[in-house]
Amino acid sequence: MLSGAGKGHLGAGIFAHGLARVAGAASGVLIGVYLAALSGRGMHVGAEFVGVLGAVSFGAELVTSVPMGTLSDAISPRRLMVAGALVAGFATWLMGATPRVPVFVLSRVLEGVGAAAITPPLLAWLAEVTEYESGLRARVMSFFELSLLCGLGLGGIVATELWQRQGAHGFATIAVAYAACAALFYGAVRGGAAHGGNAALHGLKEALRDPAVRHLAPVWLCINAVVGMWLGPTLPFLLTRHAAGGQYLDGIFAAAPTRVGWLLLGYSAVFGAGVTVWSFVLPRLRVRTAMMISLWAMLPVCGGLYVLNHSAAMTDAARWTMVVATALLVMVESGFTPAALAWLAQSLGRGAGKGAAMSVYSVLLSVGAIAGSLLAGALGQALRMDGLLLGTAVLGAGALVLLRWARVPEEGQADGAI
Repeated sequence: MLSGAGKGHLGAGIFAHGLARVAGAASGVLIGVYLAALSGRGMHVGAEFVGVLGAVSFGAELVTSVPMGTLSDAISPRRLMVAGALVAGFATWLMGATPRVPVFVLSRVLEGVGAAAITPPLLAWLAEVTEYESGLRARVMSFFELSLLCGLGLGGIVATELWQRQGAHGFATIAVAYAACAALFYGAVRGGAAHGGNAALHGLKEALRDPAVRHLAPVWLCINAVVGMWLGPTLPFLLTRHAAGGQYLDGIFAAAPTRVGWLLLGYSAVFGAGVTVWSFVLPRLRVRTAMMISLWAMLPVCGGLYVLNHSAAMTDAARWTMVVATALLVMVESGFTPAALAWLAQSLGRGAGKGAAMSVYSVLLSVGAIAGSLLAGALGQALRMDGLLLGTAVLGAGALVLLRWARVPEEGQADGAI
């Protein structure tokens, strides 16, 4: 059993992760707004290039996730988390240093490497220190997801406020936030001692052999592609660019880019409220049932957003009614990730090698997010906001079909005995 002090260290580590997510989300939104401003000043920058930049960051995270996760077993997770936060901070500062395309690409590569050095070691540490308390593990993984959501929501606010007050110098402020993350990780992370290279490789092999991981991986890829579409820089680019067309949401915040941050904060609050409700519902449902309900909700969410995107002729009352209905459906769809993440942590079993195994999570996240970011750029260029909605609906339907074929563990519930 963990002592009160041990649980305090868990809370501090999750808080540090939330701050890192604030910095990462702020960086992504600020990039979209920054490049939209450069486009307005004559620089040749389109939605496709913005989507490619998002894919570059996810690609760097993909390539380095498994080595970083394995390394966190061979040495210690704290060292990697601290180093990752510092590297990501330098990358963010570099983004605002000069408006040159090679610098943009290098910055995104380094930020992806920094993310890879934080997430798998942190998940491995959380899984290891809670391995004998399954109920605590489920709560910790839910709090991990909530810290991600809080970070994404607050990151949008931070980014747009920084842009309003500091312009491109806001990237330097985000770099300072990453430095604070490094200090928090150094003070919070306890335990997670080095296990050596053999244990690390064994953990990775066991994860790759797990049939549940292999069967569920395609579903995760579809969902993570949706994440890459909506949480990359393409969305703020489309919302803030100066554009003329028949779509209500396209360029809706061109005159007030700070509203993008408030929009993301509102979405994160709704999604976080849904995750909180699901934390009470999940123990009473089978894993497959919870995932199916969440995925089915994604399709009417796309329908509601499509109606909003073509609501120029609607009254304000009708438009807000649609917003509320769509928000409720977003709460329903929020149950997928916490259930799947808690199940993945439980599937690792006990012992060493968790860092290498948890890197599978980052690999699936990165591959899906790369595809989603590139898809968002292409569909955003061709169909604007309707393109993102079309891509989301297709990916959601694909995930539903794949989940019906997947052999998901049904013996346990989502409270840690998954």
